[in-house]
Amino acid sequence: MAEKKWQISGEYMESCNCDYLCPCIYTNPQGEATHEHCYALMAFRVDQGQCGGVDLAGLKFALVIRSGRVMSDGGWVFANVVDESANQDQRAALSGILAGEAGGIPGMIRDNLVSDFRGVQYKAIEFVQDGLKRAVNIPDVLSYEIEGVASRNGKGEPFYLDNTVHPANTRLALARSKQTHVHGFGLDLDMVGKGNNGHFAPFSWSA
Repeated sequence: MAEKKWQISGEYMESCNCDYLCPCIYTNPQGEATHEHCYALMAFRVDQGQCGGVDLAGLKFALVIRSGRVMSDGGWVFANVVDESANQDQRAALSGILAGEAGGIPGMIRDNLVSDFRGVQYKAIEFVQDGLKRAVNIPDVLSYEIEGVASRNGKGEPFYLDNTVHPANTRLALARSKQTHVHGFGLDLDMVGKGNNGHFAPFSWSA
């Protein structure tokens, strides 16, 4: 078996502007989003990772997406944020992966769905994980707070949706957003108290 060029794994969280539950998730994603455009804001924390011998553990990154009403139709606006604490080698490695230059899931996204790539910015990324609560803040780009929708099974776990085609994981925790904001890469959105859609899950990518 050929040695993998890169691999990263850790935790992911997301907020989008669709009503809960986002139609994209259960329509593979062929259904129409709630609004004219779908804004999907995905933040990732790398717990283990390497690319060409460069250690990527401990870094964070985010994907910023705006699609039309049907995500699978493509034509996405797409942009990346990489942890400003990354050194020069780590920035080059992670930026290349996220831009789709190194294959894997980001490569599939870039090759098949993106028409407007707006590049990468290097910013501080705050990634908070506390029980069912999750929050991310990237100054001058985006922020959101989500909370898992708790099941009444008494185990303190959220509901899960399984066997999805989502790029982060086939199994996603269901969550709702307390607030979602994006003001970067030429995009503007503010949603507060709308209970819009969210997810979180472990992720593992490689190529």
